Amino acid sequence: MSYTLPLLLFYNRQVNFIHARFLFESIRVWQDSEEVEKGGKLMEKKAFFMAAIGTGFAMAVSTVMAADTIKFGITGPHSGNLASYGVPTVNAAKIIIDKVNAAGGINGKQIELLIEDDQCAPEIAANAAKKLVSDGAEVILGGICSGSTIAAMPIFKDAGLLAISPSATTDSLTYSGKYPNFFRTVAPDAVQAPPMADFALNKLGAKKIAIIHDKGDYGKPLAEGAKKRIEESGKAEVVLFEGVTPEAVDYSAIVQKIKRSKADVVIFGGYHPEASKIVSGMRKKRLKTIFLSDDGVKDDTFIKVAGKNAEGVYAAGPQDNSKNPIAIQARKEHKEKFGSDPGAFFDGAYAATLAILNAIDKADSTELAALKKVLQSEMVDTSVGKIKFDEKGDAVGVGFSMYVVKDGKFVLAD
Repeated sequence: MSYTLPLLLFYNRQVNFIHARFLFESIRVWQDSEEVEKGGKLMEKKAFFMAAIGTGFAMAVSTVMAADTIKFGITGPHSGNLASYGVPTVNAAKIIIDKVNAAGGINGKQIELLIEDDQCAPEIAANAAKKLVSDGAEVILGGICSGSTIAAMPIFKDAGLLAISPSATTDSLTYSGKYPNFFRTVAPDAVQAPPMADFALNKLGAKKIAIIHDKGDYGKPLAEGAKKRIEESGKAEVVLFEGVTPEAVDYSAIVQKIKRSKADVVIFGGYHPEASKIVSGMRKKRLKTIFLSDDGVKDDTFIKVAGKNAEGVYAAGPQDNSKNPIAIQARKEHKEKFGSDPGAFFDGAYAATLAILNAIDKADSTELAALKKVLQSEMVDTSVGKIKFDEKGDAVGVGFSMYVVKDGKFVLAD
């Protein structure tokens, strides 16, 4: 026992319930041994008890070995209309984690992926979060859409899990102080809405602007931010401000309102499925009104769905990282591993994964307080630049660029 106990306590550092389980098993079989003795069997009680200790210890070590991985949870849309946002995030994590595991893992532990599809639907996201927690996730990459992220965050907060999103931009996720466990590698809406409005005013010279949004936690606040910026500027008039119902079959009513408003520019807050239908409806009515949107539209799926109607559409998106050597290498690896170019928010997801793993390595822990200390104090080289996080959880130094669809591709706008 003099050698067994220290070894057991070492394993107890990894899994704190093992010592208790070991003692429970030993006491249980000691009690059983009394019954054996009463039954007239020949086994000596002491020998039986030592055998029980061996059995209990073996069970304890087995439990440790089975749990000796870092469980890395990922949540986002992996099916449905918005899968093009979530799949690149999973791919980014796989690229990095496969390399880390092949090199021996972190602190001697392999990283185990736990992946849950939330379809960017709040009610599904809450269940996905509960599943990740029950499966033992220790850190979270995600969510992706703001509404689903808001639904999941109370669950991750209660479980004490760090969550880093590559794409959830709603201001309240960091500005409200409700989620001290939430971080992101994308700038918030407060940083996105002003350049969208300024681009419409100063680059496009708009005098009449229609602002449309999807009524959601992402699109509506973004639209409100743009509206405020335009009104404060005094350079243009907001001639229409209205929400539309997501996933509607027909948007002809809002197209007609845009036509009647005689707007020079439409600013849309929301995601690509609605944007593609609205802009296609506008072009069908031969409206030449410029369409400008957000990073929820700056996605190749928008171009595929809208087709030729996507030409000339402007969209804000995460800053251009095309000259970042880590982003260049990451995109090359994606092409080699998955046979395609990465999609939306890939750079942010790659950066988030690097930040999470660096924090685990430096902290030698997955405890929230230890991870936060690293994330908020140490710079880390990523695909979105050399970053650390402020006290709210926002990455310092990230921002937005404006893009335009030209010849079927999003390129930097002049």
